[in-house]
Amino acid sequence: MCMGIPMRIVEIDGLMARCEAKGAERQASLLMLEYENLAVGDYVVVHLGHAIERVTAERAAEAWALYDEMIAASADDPMPPLSGGA
Repeated sequence: MCMGIPMRIVEIDGLMARCEAKGAERQASLLMLEYENLAVGDYVVVHLGHAIERVTAERAAEAWALYDEMIAASADDPMPPLSGGA
């Protein structure tokens, strides 16, 4: 499963941004949002190295709350490994 991660823009250099979430930093292309008038402090959803959507700080926090719940649930009830058939 692929998921976009909400991140806060901490630096912009042309169409590239340095983004941060929960202590992790990533570079993200802003090409898909080039007409959004983004600024440092804005939140974007980053997927495969590309900012794909601008979101509010509240929406980013809601997404991270859900991700934290999913991580906690998987730690409590780990999935069994998939068996490979040949």
